[in-house]
Amino acid sequence: MEPKTVMKEKYFIVTRGKSRKGFCRGCIGRVEAETQCGELTGLLYSGGSNVGSPKSGGTVRREDTYPLTRHQAQLLLFVSSFSKRLELLCNPQLFSAICELTQDDLVVVKHKKGHLPGLVKNLMQIGRKENKDDLQMLGFEVEFVDSDHNQSSKKPTPLPLFNAADIIQVVPSYSVPLGLHWRDGQCKGLNTKAVTRINSMPNTSSRARLGRESHTEPRVIQNQSTSPAPLEVGSMVEVMSNSKITVYGVVQWLGVPAGKTGDWAGIELEYEVNGCSDGKYGGQRYFTCKASRALFVPVTKCSPDARFLYSSTGSGTSKPTEIPPVPLFEDPEEDAPPIPESEALSLLEGRMKGIQGHINSCYLDATLFSLFSTSVTLDHICKKPADTEQPITCTLRKIVNRLRRQGFVPTESVMNFRKQLGCDTFQTEEKGMHHYRTCIDFKCVLIDPEELITVLFQKVLSTEPLLKLRSKRETCQGAYTLQIFLEKEQMGQMPTVQQLLDTSCLSGDIKFDEAPYCLIVQMPRFGNKYKMFSHIIPSTELDITDILYNSPRECFVCGHLAEYECLQCLPDRKLQPGRIKQFCTTCNTQVHSHPTRQGHSPKPLQVPANVSPDTPVPRHMMQLFAVLCIKTSHYVSFVKYGPDPRSWLFFDSMADRCGDDQSGYNIPEIRACPELGDFLSQPEEELARANPSQTPELTRRLLCDSYMFLYQSPATPL
Repeated sequence: MEPKTVMKEKYFIVTRGKSRKGFCRGCIGRVEAETQCGELTGLLYSGGSNVGSPKSGGTVRREDTYPLTRHQAQLLLFVSSFSKRLELLCNPQLFSAICELTQDDLVVVKHKKGHLPGLVKNLMQIGRKENKDDLQMLGFEVEFVDSDHNQSSKKPTPLPLFNAADIIQVVPSYSVPLGLHWRDGQCKGLNTKAVTRINSMPNTSSRARLGRESHTEPRVIQNQSTSPAPLEVGSMVEVMSNSKITVYGVVQWLGVPAGKTGDWAGIELEYEVNGCSDGKYGGQRYFTCKASRALFVPVTKCSPDARFLYSSTGSGTSKPTEIPPVPLFEDPEEDAPPIPESEALSLLEGRMKGIQGHINSCYLDATLFSLFSTSVTLDHICKKPADTEQPITCTLRKIVNRLRRQGFVPTESVMNFRKQLGCDTFQTEEKGMHHYRTCIDFKCVLIDPEELITVLFQKVLSTEPLLKLRSKRETCQGAYTLQIFLEKEQMGQMPTVQQLLDTSCLSGDIKFDEAPYCLIVQMPRFGNKYKMFSHIIPSTELDITDILYNSPRECFVCGHLAEYECLQCLPDRKLQPGRIKQFCTTCNTQVHSHPTRQGHSPKPLQVPANVSPDTPVPRHMMQLFAVLCIKTSHYVSFVKYGPDPRSWLFFDSMADRCGDDQSGYNIPEIRACPELGDFLSQPEEELARANPSQTPELTRRLLCDSYMFLYQSPATPL
């Protein structure tokens, strides 16, 4: 097959696939030709001392690559680690800002002394261009600043050189205090490589900078004239430090610290800062985070995070920041496995991670992330032969593969899925939590995750019901979720999921016809107006042995084969209240001889034939792998990403927003929350005595806002 020559210089990075003729994930190449069947042949720029000189050509599939500009290729080439190149590429907002850095822009870089603020002084070319095919790497000379906002050293010394992956934050120009003048740094060469300053880098300390500063003044005046939005836990804020450096973080605590007056905020910063704590202040703990990231300041010192309110292009108009195209990771031939525990944090944690929300899509985003990000339970239903799949099923598989390979799914992909569902109208009435969705294809109205799950499994994946339920020993009926129904008086103030499930099933005389591989339990709450329990304790393991139909059960007292079951014994304070009680014939007689239980009406159980009374009864356990939560019409999720008890993630598809409602976009965020695992690892008796108001913010959010608990069979472990 004859290749067609590509005239214009094009570069790419390999994003997926196995190594093939020299190309592997993370390597950079230049397109030489493209075949009719969609393969690229090109030169390979590898690592080593002669990194800018290409090796002999190889071939790679187009869908396994992501196109780069020459400038992007040069920046990534200086990043020696292939995995760090891909990690940076998967943070499009940060990478776009790095590509547009100009002289005297303020950045935060990784350094052996920690994360340090500095000024970009020069864009440097590394390496010698000995032939036309050589590609010189690009790095940044950065001048550190001290507490007086001057050079950290009085002597002219060589400025350190950093690659693009070393930059963890780009501070917009308007965040730098006005009226400051920076002294030009001097360029010194490196001993190991040939380094050349690029003189074309704009100097924003001259007229261009003055022009940009003049546009910031109206914004500052406008902010002063309007009352700021009230802070709450979860607000994204910025604080000007004593050294005049702007730091950013999320409010994790609000209140009055011991020994202080007025309202203060406890902020978890985006990176470590010397002098900060892990959530303690004055010897008292107010929240928990990584060391050197907790900052406590008066609320008056906090401002809304301005990075996501205005662009820093200097145009003087309020424009949303444009997200560069995200590399495509779809693989029609090979499904991506669930994200392993060892890779979950590096792939998922941070901003612009997970599924990007759009127009009230949080119920969809949180549900998909909970079901498919790390659990293998539902993988088999997504792997049907291609010739039997609907287009919408293929779209869902692409979303799942993209999430697992890249860690980020842009809103365009999910919007395509929503259109195929037929859901063209997405509006939310703030009163009453009434989401209405006009669904054309499936003739349904999607209101919440419960109905979405039914449509997803029944219509999209053509799956049999996850649950087979028997009510009052009648014929078996199918269901995809299990709704908890009970009277509040039957439970304590802070029940566990195990207690709610047992009580609901026993009260309604409902049994599982067979043990499910996936169990989704819906809590007794309805939208925003009604929540039966203010707090619910998650059960990390769910024992469903006693609610299996026609399955052997052991006597609650002696452990022998049970023959009777008693609903009235359920809340008995002397017999472990909230646990199902079943008895053998002897224990049933003895227990109900007590004066307080003589009015009970035990029901006989159907004992399986040929089961010895002394045979040990196997326990059927389910493992918790995700929790959906709702507050003020907004859904978020907690997901278990590995067997370690502390392996928990928190996902919010609309954690923040850049730009206005018409032209902006939502910023999804994933946060690690090992403190949730620490809390849930306590004995059940300790959990029952816990004070939710004294728990970490994310743990408290789960206890208060839980809506659906997702369990899976241990046969398909995390």
